[in-house]
Amino acid sequence: MRIMPDDASTSLQPATPPGRQPLDRQALERVLARAAQLQAATPDAPELLTEQQILELGHEVGLAPEVLRQALAEERSRVAVPVEHGMTARLFGARVASAARTVRGEPEALLAQLDRWMVGTELLQRKRRFPDRATWEPQRGLWASLNRNMNLGGRSYALTRAAEVAATVVPVDRERSLVRVDADLTPLRGSRLWLSGATAASGVGAGGTAAVITALLVPPSALAVAAVAAIALLPAAAGLGGGYAIARQHAVQLARVQLALEQLLDRLEHGSLTAPRR
Repeated sequence: MRIMPDDASTSLQPATPPGRQPLDRQALERVLARAAQLQAATPDAPELLTEQQILELGHEVGLAPEVLRQALAEERSRVAVPVEHGMTARLFGARVASAARTVRGEPEALLAQLDRWMVGTELLQRKRRFPDRATWEPQRGLWASLNRNMNLGGRSYALTRAAEVAATVVPVDRERSLVRVDADLTPLRGSRLWLSGATAASGVGAGGTAAVITALLVPPSALAVAAVAAIALLPAAAGLGGGYAIARQHAVQLARVQLALEQLLDRLEHGSLTAPRR
């Protein structure tokens, strides 16, 4: 029997120190995740936990109360936006633009500021209002349309491109609140998706039709084949290029809306979100 030397032997060491040694951050995350699994599998495990119970649990594992309150606020303001994958999301961009910020102020006062700004500055009108959430939609009418299309107020009015703008404000502590704003661009992306596909398909169809007609009229030869290919490629390339350009228009608009949301939170954070009086 061959005995391996000591320096070539393999020994399995515990991933974490035995006993009551302190745990690093990764080990703590694994312990908390596993504890949550075990708790969920317990028959008499409570389905709901109050904020105070969560804070007490966090205290037991050494988590600061302000960190837990921030995490709770983010969870309460979370909006179910499906994660998109595939060619459409990569080419056109997302359907929803979102931004969040923790600012000083009470939820009711912050929502009131947002409402005045949306109605007085962004050419939006109230749609729904809840204790901790409000939604707006684009204003209708000739004056709003002129402002929006001709930038009469010196603004881009990027948020009016959204079918709906929503704001959720939840308290973090006595002085701060978490503000989340979302802009739904689903109809806008849908219309551009249809127009992009129609443009690309018409270009490819025109190229194919021209190629067939040319092939029927020109005697077969190497030069004729090259001519048919060129005639087919030109309209197809134009159609595909036009479709791609239309698709990228949505990505540009999405970036503008995202910037508008971030600028909105900048104003709210620095206390400069004041709509002009009419």
